[in-house]
Amino acid sequence: MQNNTNSKTQGLAKIRLDKWLWAARFYRTRTLAKQAIEGGRVHYAGSRVKTSKEIAVGDELTIRQGSATAMTEKTVIVEALTTQRGNASAAEVLYSETDESENRRAYHAEQRKLANLARPDNKPNKKERRDIQRFKSKQD
Repeated sequence: MQNNTNSKTQGLAKIRLDKWLWAARFYRTRTLAKQAIEGGRVHYAGSRVKTSKEIAVGDELTIRQGSATAMTEKTVIVEALTTQRGNASAAEVLYSETDESENRRAYHAEQRKLANLARPDNKPNKKERRDIQRFKSKQD
């Protein structure tokens, strides 16, 4: 009996985009990968694609992940193809992130961190809320 693990990773020229995103651990399930592609969160060469788009080594993908308030955008180059999902270290081999993308993500992370520093440590109590309301009403 043949070992199917080698046949699934060796000799692949192209693979479906949703399957690769799942194998590269960008999304937990292929269904989530499919929804992200259909929702316009994954772009191939700068334009939206369909779930069944076949990608090859060397293709550039732009992937947006996270919620609207903490959206991260990665631009990755496909380095290898596989149909099997492995551990995180195996997934890192499948792609490389561009330097521009890494710098942009670091900048946005720093901006989010600075925005959180402007928040107070605790919520105002009832007296403080009333004082704030009085202050605001005097300003109007």
